[in-house]
Amino acid sequence: MSPYILATFLFGLGLGTTITFASSHWLLAWMGLEMNTLAIIPLMAQHHHPRAVEATIKYFLAQATAAAMLLFASATNAWLTGQWDIQQMSHPVPIAMITIALALKIGLAPMHSWLPEVLQGLDLTTGLILSTWQKLAPFALLLQIQPANSMILVILGLTSTLVGGWGGLNQTQLRKILAYSSVAHLGWMILVLQFSPSLTFLALLTYFVMTLSTFLVFKLNKATNINTLAISWAKTPVLTSLTPLVLLSLGGLPPLTGFMPKWLILQELTKHDLAPAATIAALTALLSLYFYLRLSYAMTLTMSPNNLAGTTPWRLPSPQLALPLAISTTATLSLLPLTPATITLLTL
Repeated sequence: MSPYILATFLFGLGLGTTITFASSHWLLAWMGLEMNTLAIIPLMAQHHHPRAVEATIKYFLAQATAAAMLLFASATNAWLTGQWDIQQMSHPVPIAMITIALALKIGLAPMHSWLPEVLQGLDLTTGLILSTWQKLAPFALLLQIQPANSMILVILGLTSTLVGGWGGLNQTQLRKILAYSSVAHLGWMILVLQFSPSLTFLALLTYFVMTLSTFLVFKLNKATNINTLAISWAKTPVLTSLTPLVLLSLGGLPPLTGFMPKWLILQELTKHDLAPAATIAALTALLSLYFYLRLSYAMTLTMSPNNLAGTTPWRLPSPQLALPLAISTTATLSLLPLTPATITLLTL
């Protein structure tokens, strides 16, 4: 793809998200989401592989359905209440419809089934954009509408944490594992959205940092399944020893950064007398932890092939830029001590 065309599509991605951020009118927010979708579709199909084209079509159909539902719900809200303002939503029916539409947009269970299939057909760079940047605009709208019926969000959150943990258990493809990981993390964010929006924002940023680090590790190793990870020691020995810590941070183990949002979310849920929901969420995190441990085991605790062909990549310099990976890995491993400062910033 030409650099100019690529720059145009990336600009469209940024512009669509910015329009949704800045809008207080449902039509403008819908336009921003549509620009976002249309800008990423050529990036997804750029390799002209049948699997990539199939993933693009699945993504387009899912997003078009969600966008149509969102437009219908906002028009229904305007018909019932006489106004299009995002922050003045009051009628429960349009609020519920918009919540479901945005859940389909970001891939919350039980509307998640498109996400693993789509991510599996993409290259790791486009998959990274889909897992991080494409979540921002729908989340901005979810944070603004603050659904009145809290049970919808709690049910969506618990279902997502359960499905995200359960779905990744028997996967061997890394992109599908990351898709189910995304579903599980989004469930944690949605669970606490109505009680502490700032905590949801913190969990989203933490998830972005950890996912960026994981995708960049897999991209550096050119790994798409678990078996490829087993020979990554020959390409990047030091990074291979750090990657299990990155994966366990995604799982939410202390003393790594990923523990911070889960700890604060469980604390917030307990404060609002939702101890059963907090218990279920904590138990479903163990499911996710299992498949992160599988990846860690495959990378560092299995016997690697020790032959000349296996050791050759270690002697060849990698052309990939390592600075983003270094920054994101450091953040993924060592930001937990900053928790008090983070909480102070969120409560300002």
